[in-house]
Amino acid sequence: MVPLIQNFRYRPEVDGLRAIAVLAVVLFHSGLGLPGGYIGVDVFFVISGYLITSLIINDLQQGKFTLANFWERRARRIIPALVTVVLATLIAGWFLLLPKDYVALGKSAACQSVFGANIHFWLTPVGGYFTAGTADEMPLLHTWSLAVEEQFYMIVPLTLAAIFRFPGLRTRRMLLAIFSTGILASFLVSVYGVAHHRSAAFYLLPTRAWELLLGSALAIFPSSWIIRHRLTRESASYLGLAGILFACFFYTDTTPFPGLAALPPCLGTALIVWSNNRLAGDSPPTSLGRFLATRAVVFVGLISYSLYLWHWPIFAFSKYYLAGEPCAFGYRIAMVALGLILAILSWRFIETPFRQKSVCGNRKSIFRFAVTALAISFAFGTAIFSLKGLPSRLPDNIREALSVAPQDDLLLLLC
Repeated sequence: MVPLIQNFRYRPEVDGLRAIAVLAVVLFHSGLGLPGGYIGVDVFFVISGYLITSLIINDLQQGKFTLANFWERRARRIIPALVTVVLATLIAGWFLLLPKDYVALGKSAACQSVFGANIHFWLTPVGGYFTAGTADEMPLLHTWSLAVEEQFYMIVPLTLAAIFRFPGLRTRRMLLAIFSTGILASFLVSVYGVAHHRSAAFYLLPTRAWELLLGSALAIFPSSWIIRHRLTRESASYLGLAGILFACFFYTDTTPFPGLAALPPCLGTALIVWSNNRLAGDSPPTSLGRFLATRAVVFVGLISYSLYLWHWPIFAFSKYYLAGEPCAFGYRIAMVALGLILAILSWRFIETPFRQKSVCGNRKSIFRFAVTALAISFAFGTAIFSLKGLPSRLPDNIREALSVAPQDDLLLLLC
Protein backbone atom coordinates (compact mmCIF):
# COMPACT_ATOMS: atom_id res chain seq x y z
CA MET A 1 0.00 0.00 0.00
CA VAL A 2 1.41 3.41 -1.03
CA PRO A 3 1.93 5.61 2.08
CA LEU A 4 -0.47 8.55 2.37
CA ILE A 5 2.37 10.83 3.41
CA GLN A 6 5.52 10.40 1.35
CA ASN A 7 8.90 12.00 1.98
CA PHE A 8 7.64 13.92 5.03
CA ARG A 9 10.24 16.57 5.86
CA TYR A 10 10.73 20.08 7.13
CA ARG A 11 9.69 22.73 4.60
CA PRO A 12 11.30 26.11 5.33
CA GLU A 13 9.05 27.91 2.87
CA VAL A 14 6.07 27.03 5.07
CA ASP A 15 7.74 28.85 7.95
CA GLY A 16 8.25 31.72 5.52
CA LEU A 17 4.53 31.66 4.79
CA ARG A 18 3.94 31.95 8.52
CA ALA A 19 6.02 35.13 8.41
CA ILE A 20 3.67 36.63 5.82
CA ALA A 21 0.69 35.66 7.97
CA VAL A 22 1.94 37.17 11.21
CA LEU A 23 3.24 40.36 9.59
CA ALA A 24 -0.15 40.86 7.95
CA VAL A 25 -1.89 40.60 11.33
CA VAL A 26 0.62 42.87 13.08
CA LEU A 27 0.45 45.56 10.38
CA PHE A 28 -3.35 45.42 10.46
CA HIS A 29 -3.53 45.84 14.22
CA SER A 30 -0.95 48.63 14.19
CA GLY A 31 -2.77 50.53 11.44
CA LEU A 32 0.26 50.48 9.17
CA GLY A 33 -1.38 50.07 5.80
CA LEU A 34 -2.98 46.62 5.63
CA PRO A 35 -6.74 47.08 6.19
CA GLY A 36 -7.36 43.39 5.49
CA GLY A 37 -4.34 42.02 7.32
CA TYR A 38 -6.60 40.12 9.70
CA ILE A 39 -6.71 37.38 7.04
CA GLY A 40 -3.28 36.35 8.31
CA VAL A 41 -5.17 34.24 10.85
CA ASP A 42 -6.79 32.32 7.99
CA VAL A 43 -3.38 31.71 6.44
CA PHE A 44 -2.31 30.28 9.80
CA PHE A 45 -5.37 28.01 9.88
CA VAL A 46 -4.58 26.44 6.49
CA ILE A 47 -0.91 25.98 7.38
CA SER A 48 -1.81 24.48 10.74
CA GLY A 49 -4.26 22.02 9.20
CA TYR A 50 -1.62 20.96 6.69
CA LEU A 51 1.22 20.47 9.16
CA ILE A 52 -0.68 18.86 12.02
CA THR A 53 -2.60 16.47 9.78
CA SER A 54 0.67 15.52 8.06
CA LEU A 55 2.21 14.72 11.45
CA ILE A 56 -0.77 12.70 12.63
CA ILE A 57 -1.15 10.63 9.45
CA ASN A 58 2.60 10.09 9.15
CA ASP A 59 2.65 8.66 12.68
CA LEU A 60 -0.52 6.63 12.11
CA GLN A 61 0.77 4.96 8.95
CA GLN A 62 4.00 4.07 10.79
CA GLY A 63 2.01 2.64 13.69
CA LYS A 64 3.53 4.99 16.27
CA PHE A 65 0.74 7.51 16.82
CA THR A 66 -0.55 7.99 20.36
CA LEU A 67 -2.83 10.66 21.71
CA ALA A 68 -0.45 11.20 24.63
CA ASN A 69 2.43 11.94 22.28
CA PHE A 70 0.29 14.25 20.16
CA TRP A 71 -0.93 16.28 23.10
CA GLU A 72 2.55 16.40 24.57
CA ARG A 73 3.74 18.12 21.37
CA ARG A 74 0.78 20.51 21.49
CA ALA A 75 1.45 21.31 25.15
CA ARG A 76 5.11 22.08 24.46
CA ARG A 77 4.20 24.20 21.45
CA ILE A 78 1.28 26.17 22.88
CA ILE A 79 1.17 26.37 26.67
CA PRO A 80 4.45 27.90 27.93
CA ALA A 81 4.45 31.07 25.80
CA LEU A 82 0.67 31.44 26.02
CA VAL A 83 0.50 31.28 29.81
CA THR A 84 3.46 33.66 30.08
CA VAL A 85 1.64 36.24 27.96
CA VAL A 86 -1.64 35.78 29.83
CA LEU A 87 -0.03 36.23 33.25
CA ALA A 88 1.98 39.22 32.03
CA THR A 89 -1.25 40.73 30.69
CA LEU A 90 -3.03 40.22 34.01
CA ILE A 91 -0.15 41.92 35.83
CA ALA A 92 -0.20 44.85 33.40
CA GLY A 93 -3.95 45.10 33.79
CA TRP A 94 -3.52 45.49 37.56
CA PHE A 95 -1.73 48.77 36.94
CA LEU A 96 -3.54 50.02 33.84
CA LEU A 97 -7.19 48.96 33.86
CA LEU A 98 -10.18 50.33 35.71
CA PRO A 99 -12.33 47.76 37.53
CA LYS A 100 -14.93 47.04 34.83
CA ASP A 101 -12.24 46.45 32.22
CA TYR A 102 -10.15 44.39 34.63
CA VAL A 103 -13.20 42.21 35.25
CA ALA A 104 -13.51 41.68 31.49
CA LEU A 105 -9.82 40.77 31.28
CA GLY A 106 -10.18 38.29 34.14
CA LYS A 107 -13.11 36.59 32.43
CA SER A 108 -11.24 36.29 29.14
CA ALA A 109 -8.17 34.88 30.91
CA ALA A 110 -10.28 32.26 32.68
CA CYS A 111 -12.03 31.26 29.45
CA GLN A 112 -8.76 31.13 27.57
CA SER A 113 -7.33 28.72 30.13
CA VAL A 114 -9.98 26.15 29.13
CA PHE A 115 -9.60 27.03 25.41
CA GLY A 116 -13.00 28.66 25.24
CA ALA A 117 -11.88 32.21 24.39
CA ASN A 118 -13.65 32.21 21.04
CA ILE A 119 -16.96 31.29 22.67
CA HIS A 120 -16.42 33.92 25.36
CA PHE A 121 -15.80 36.72 22.87
CA TRP A 122 -18.73 35.59 20.74
CA LEU A 123 -20.99 35.90 23.80
CA THR A 124 -19.43 39.19 24.95
CA PRO A 125 -21.74 42.02 23.83
CA VAL A 126 -19.13 44.37 22.34
CA GLY A 127 -20.46 44.37 18.79
CA GLY A 128 -17.85 42.09 17.23
CA TYR A 129 -14.14 41.72 16.58
CA PHE A 130 -13.89 44.97 14.61
CA THR A 131 -15.77 47.23 17.04
CA ALA A 132 -13.58 50.28 17.62
CA GLY A 133 -13.07 51.44 21.19
CA THR A 134 -14.27 48.21 22.81
CA ALA A 135 -13.02 45.04 21.16
CA ASP A 136 -9.71 46.63 20.22
CA GLU A 137 -8.99 47.37 23.86
CA MET A 138 -9.43 43.77 25.01
CA PRO A 139 -5.86 42.56 25.63
CA LEU A 140 -6.61 38.85 25.13
CA LEU A 141 -9.01 39.16 22.20
CA HIS A 142 -6.52 37.51 19.85
CA THR A 143 -6.62 34.23 21.80
CA TRP A 144 -9.91 33.39 20.06
CA SER A 145 -7.97 31.89 17.14
CA LEU A 146 -5.90 29.66 19.46
CA ALA A 147 -9.12 28.35 20.97
CA VAL A 148 -10.47 27.50 17.49
CA GLU A 149 -7.32 25.53 16.69
CA GLU A 150 -7.25 23.65 19.98
CA GLN A 151 -10.95 22.74 19.67
CA PHE A 152 -10.19 21.43 16.18
CA TYR A 153 -7.31 19.36 17.53
CA MET A 154 -9.46 17.86 20.22
CA ILE A 155 -11.54 16.30 17.42
CA VAL A 156 -9.24 15.51 14.48
CA PRO A 157 -6.70 13.20 16.19
CA LEU A 158 -9.50 11.13 17.73
CA THR A 159 -11.31 10.95 14.39
CA LEU A 160 -8.23 9.96 12.39
CA ALA A 161 -7.17 7.41 15.01
CA ALA A 162 -10.65 5.86 14.80
CA ILE A 163 -10.60 5.85 10.98
CA PHE A 164 -7.23 4.10 10.88
CA ARG A 165 -8.68 1.20 12.84
CA PHE A 166 -10.61 0.24 9.69
CA PRO A 167 -8.44 -0.61 6.65
CA GLY A 168 -11.27 0.17 4.25
CA LEU A 169 -11.48 3.77 5.50
CA ARG A 170 -7.81 4.68 5.67
CA THR A 171 -7.35 4.98 1.93
CA ARG A 172 -6.47 8.26 0.26
CA ARG A 173 -9.79 8.32 -1.59
CA MET A 174 -11.85 7.82 1.54
CA LEU A 175 -9.91 10.38 3.57
CA LEU A 176 -10.16 12.96 0.78
CA ALA A 177 -13.89 12.28 0.62
CA ILE A 178 -14.22 12.77 4.38
CA PHE A 179 -12.16 15.96 4.38
CA SER A 180 -14.01 17.30 1.33
CA THR A 181 -17.38 16.66 2.96
CA GLY A 182 -16.23 18.50 6.07
CA ILE A 183 -14.88 21.40 3.99
CA LEU A 184 -18.12 21.77 2.04
CA ALA A 185 -20.36 21.52 5.11
CA SER A 186 -18.32 23.99 7.16
CA PHE A 187 -17.98 26.40 4.24
CA LEU A 188 -21.75 26.45 3.63
CA VAL A 189 -22.35 27.08 7.34
CA SER A 190 -19.79 29.89 7.16
CA VAL A 191 -21.51 31.53 4.18
CA TYR A 192 -24.87 31.31 5.94
CA GLY A 193 -23.41 32.52 9.21
CA VAL A 194 -21.81 35.60 7.67
CA ALA A 195 -25.19 36.60 6.25
CA HIS A 196 -27.23 35.94 9.39
CA HIS A 197 -24.97 35.55 12.44
CA ARG A 198 -21.78 37.44 11.65
CA SER A 199 -20.17 37.37 15.09
CA ALA A 200 -20.75 33.62 15.48
CA ALA A 201 -19.40 33.02 11.98
CA PHE A 202 -16.24 34.92 12.83
CA TYR A 203 -15.43 33.24 16.13
CA LEU A 204 -16.75 29.69 16.16
CA LEU A 205 -15.22 26.41 15.00
CA PRO A 206 -18.06 25.18 12.73
CA THR A 207 -17.59 28.18 10.41
CA ARG A 208 -13.78 28.06 10.54
CA ALA A 209 -13.17 24.31 10.36
CA TRP A 210 -13.15 24.27 6.55
CA GLU A 211 -9.99 26.41 6.53
CA LEU A 212 -8.13 23.92 8.70
CA LEU A 213 -9.62 21.00 6.78
CA LEU A 214 -8.40 22.54 3.53
CA GLY A 215 -4.89 22.16 4.90
CA SER A 216 -5.73 18.63 6.05
CA ALA A 217 -6.82 17.65 2.54
CA LEU A 218 -3.72 19.26 1.09
CA ALA A 219 -1.57 17.02 3.30
CA ILE A 220 -2.75 13.87 1.52
CA PHE A 221 -2.94 15.06 -2.09
CA PRO A 222 -1.53 12.18 -4.19
CA SER A 223 1.93 12.57 -5.64
CA SER A 224 0.42 12.47 -9.13
CA TRP A 225 -1.24 15.81 -8.32
CA ILE A 226 2.06 17.53 -7.56
CA ILE A 227 2.72 20.14 -10.21
CA ARG A 228 5.80 19.19 -12.21
CA HIS A 229 5.79 21.74 -15.02
CA ARG A 230 8.03 24.61 -13.96
CA LEU A 231 5.98 27.45 -15.43
CA THR A 232 2.75 26.04 -14.00
CA ARG A 233 4.33 25.79 -10.56
CA GLU A 234 5.56 29.37 -10.75
CA SER A 235 2.18 30.62 -11.94
CA ALA A 236 0.29 28.75 -9.24
CA SER A 237 2.66 30.02 -6.54
CA TYR A 238 2.27 33.68 -7.50
CA LEU A 239 -1.47 33.29 -8.03
CA GLY A 240 -1.62 32.08 -4.43
CA LEU A 241 0.38 35.08 -3.23
CA ALA A 242 -1.94 37.36 -5.21
CA GLY A 243 -4.95 35.89 -3.39
CA ILE A 244 -3.38 36.67 0.00
CA LEU A 245 -2.19 40.16 -0.95
CA PHE A 246 -5.50 41.06 -2.58
CA ALA A 247 -7.29 40.33 0.68
CA CYS A 248 -4.66 42.19 2.73
CA PHE A 249 -4.92 45.39 0.70
CA PHE A 250 -8.55 45.46 -0.42
CA TYR A 251 -10.51 43.95 2.46
CA THR A 252 -11.59 46.17 5.35
CA ASP A 253 -13.33 45.71 8.67
CA THR A 254 -16.66 46.01 6.83
CA THR A 255 -15.95 43.07 4.51
CA PRO A 256 -18.37 40.21 5.30
CA PHE A 257 -15.97 37.62 6.72
CA PRO A 258 -15.20 34.72 6.68
CA GLY A 259 -17.62 33.06 4.20
CA LEU A 260 -16.91 33.66 0.52
CA ALA A 261 -14.37 36.39 1.32
CA ALA A 262 -12.12 33.83 3.02
CA LEU A 263 -11.65 31.89 -0.22
CA PRO A 264 -8.87 34.05 -1.79
CA PRO A 265 -6.46 33.96 1.19
CA CYS A 266 -7.19 30.33 2.06
CA LEU A 267 -6.97 29.00 -1.49
CA GLY A 268 -3.95 31.27 -2.02
CA THR A 269 -2.19 29.69 0.94
CA ALA A 270 -3.04 26.21 -0.31
CA LEU A 271 -1.70 27.07 -3.78
CA ILE A 272 1.64 28.24 -2.34
CA VAL A 273 2.04 25.12 -0.22
CA TRP A 274 0.94 22.83 -3.06
CA SER A 275 3.03 24.42 -5.81
CA ASN A 276 6.18 24.10 -3.67
CA ASN A 277 5.52 20.50 -2.67
CA ARG A 278 7.99 18.09 -4.21
CA LEU A 279 9.19 14.54 -4.11
CA ALA A 280 12.77 13.57 -3.29
CA GLY A 281 15.25 15.18 -5.63
CA ASP A 282 12.85 16.53 -8.26
CA SER A 283 10.66 19.59 -8.79
CA PRO A 284 12.79 22.35 -7.23
CA PRO A 285 10.94 25.04 -5.28
CA THR A 286 9.50 28.04 -7.06
CA SER A 287 11.18 31.44 -6.95
CA LEU A 288 8.60 32.47 -4.36
CA GLY A 289 9.35 29.32 -2.39
CA ARG A 290 13.07 30.13 -2.44
CA PHE A 291 12.35 33.64 -1.15
CA LEU A 292 10.14 32.31 1.62
CA ALA A 293 12.90 29.87 2.57
CA THR A 294 15.54 32.57 3.06
CA ARG A 295 17.00 32.78 6.53
CA ALA A 296 15.52 36.16 7.50
CA VAL A 297 12.00 35.28 6.37
CA VAL A 298 12.13 31.86 8.03
CA PHE A 299 13.28 33.48 11.28
CA VAL A 300 10.18 35.69 11.35
CA GLY A 301 8.15 32.55 10.77
CA LEU A 302 9.88 30.80 13.65
CA ILE A 303 8.98 33.61 16.06
CA SER A 304 5.51 34.08 14.56
CA TYR A 305 3.67 32.36 17.41
CA SER A 306 5.31 34.49 20.08
CA LEU A 307 4.91 37.62 17.95
CA TYR A 308 1.21 36.89 17.52
CA LEU A 309 0.83 36.41 21.28
CA TRP A 310 2.73 39.53 22.37
CA HIS A 311 1.79 42.14 19.78
CA TRP A 312 -1.90 42.47 20.57
CA PRO A 313 -1.72 43.16 24.34
CA ILE A 314 0.81 45.91 23.56
CA PHE A 315 -1.56 47.56 21.07
CA ALA A 316 -4.64 47.05 23.25
CA PHE A 317 -3.10 48.57 26.38
CA SER A 318 -1.73 51.43 24.33
CA LYS A 319 -5.15 52.22 22.86
CA TYR A 320 -6.70 51.97 26.31
CA TYR A 321 -4.13 54.27 27.88
CA LEU A 322 -4.37 56.83 25.07
CA ALA A 323 -8.18 56.50 24.80
CA GLY A 324 -7.96 55.79 21.08
CA GLU A 325 -5.67 54.96 18.19
CA PRO A 326 -2.10 56.27 18.52
CA CYS A 327 -1.72 58.57 15.54
CA ALA A 328 2.03 59.12 15.39
CA PHE A 329 3.73 56.86 12.84
CA GLY A 330 6.83 56.58 15.01
CA TYR A 331 4.76 55.49 18.00
CA ARG A 332 3.18 52.68 16.00
CA ILE A 333 6.56 51.54 14.71
CA ALA A 334 7.85 51.54 18.29
CA MET A 335 4.99 49.28 19.38
CA VAL A 336 5.74 46.86 16.55
CA ALA A 337 9.44 46.90 17.51
CA LEU A 338 8.57 46.17 21.14
CA GLY A 339 6.44 43.25 20.01
CA LEU A 340 9.31 41.90 17.93
CA ILE A 341 11.76 42.18 20.84
CA LEU A 342 9.40 40.37 23.21
CA ALA A 343 8.70 37.74 20.56
CA ILE A 344 12.39 37.01 20.04
CA LEU A 345 12.99 36.73 23.79
CA SER A 346 9.90 34.55 24.20
CA TRP A 347 10.93 32.26 21.34
CA ARG A 348 14.49 31.97 22.58
CA PHE A 349 13.94 31.57 26.31
CA ILE A 350 10.43 30.09 26.59
CA GLU A 351 9.36 28.32 23.41
CA THR A 352 12.68 26.74 22.44
CA PRO A 353 13.67 25.22 25.81
CA PHE A 354 10.29 23.56 26.19
CA ARG A 355 10.20 22.25 22.60
CA GLN A 356 13.76 20.94 22.81
CA LYS A 357 12.97 19.33 26.19
CA SER A 358 15.71 21.12 28.07
CA VAL A 359 12.83 22.20 30.34
CA CYS A 360 10.26 19.59 31.39
CA GLY A 361 12.22 16.86 29.70
CA ASN A 362 9.65 14.09 29.92
CA ARG A 363 5.96 13.73 29.17
CA LYS A 364 4.85 13.57 32.78
CA SER A 365 6.58 16.82 33.68
CA ILE A 366 5.23 18.79 30.70
CA PHE A 367 1.67 17.60 31.41
CA ARG A 368 2.10 18.56 35.05
CA PHE A 369 3.41 21.97 34.01
CA ALA A 370 0.60 22.53 31.50
CA VAL A 371 -2.15 21.63 33.94
CA THR A 372 -0.61 23.74 36.70
CA ALA A 373 -0.02 26.76 34.44
CA LEU A 374 -3.54 26.69 33.01
CA ALA A 375 -5.00 26.22 36.49
CA ILE A 376 -3.09 29.28 37.73
CA SER A 377 -4.38 31.33 34.79
CA PHE A 378 -7.91 30.15 35.49
CA ALA A 379 -7.62 30.88 39.21
CA PHE A 380 -6.22 34.38 38.73
CA GLY A 381 -8.77 35.23 36.06
CA THR A 382 -11.64 33.92 38.16
CA ALA A 383 -10.44 35.83 41.24
CA ILE A 384 -10.24 39.10 39.29
CA PHE A 385 -13.81 39.00 38.03
CA SER A 386 -15.16 37.48 41.28
CA LEU A 387 -13.62 40.38 43.22
CA LYS A 388 -15.11 42.89 40.74
CA GLY A 389 -11.81 44.03 39.33
CA LEU A 390 -10.24 44.65 42.76
CA PRO A 391 -11.06 48.37 43.05
CA SER A 392 -9.01 48.53 46.26
CA ARG A 393 -5.82 48.57 44.13
CA LEU A 394 -6.71 52.03 42.81
CA PRO A 395 -5.70 55.33 44.44
CA ASP A 396 -8.27 56.84 46.81
CA ASN A 397 -9.15 59.73 44.50
CA ILE A 398 -10.00 57.41 41.59
CA ARG A 399 -12.10 55.16 43.82
CA GLU A 400 -14.01 58.19 45.05
CA ALA A 401 -14.54 59.37 41.48
CA LEU A 402 -15.82 55.94 40.47
CA SER A 403 -18.36 56.03 43.26
CA VAL A 404 -20.03 59.11 41.77
CA ALA A 405 -19.34 58.74 38.01
CA PRO A 406 -19.71 55.83 35.58
CA GLN A 407 -16.40 54.28 34.59
CA ASP A 408 -16.73 55.29 30.93
CA ASP A 409 -17.18 58.94 31.93
CA LEU A 410 -14.23 58.70 34.30
CA LEU A 411 -12.05 57.32 31.52
CA LEU A 412 -12.82 60.36 29.42
CA LEU A 413 -11.96 62.69 32.28
CA LEU A 414 -8.70 60.89 33.03
CA CYS A 415 -7.64 61.13 29.38
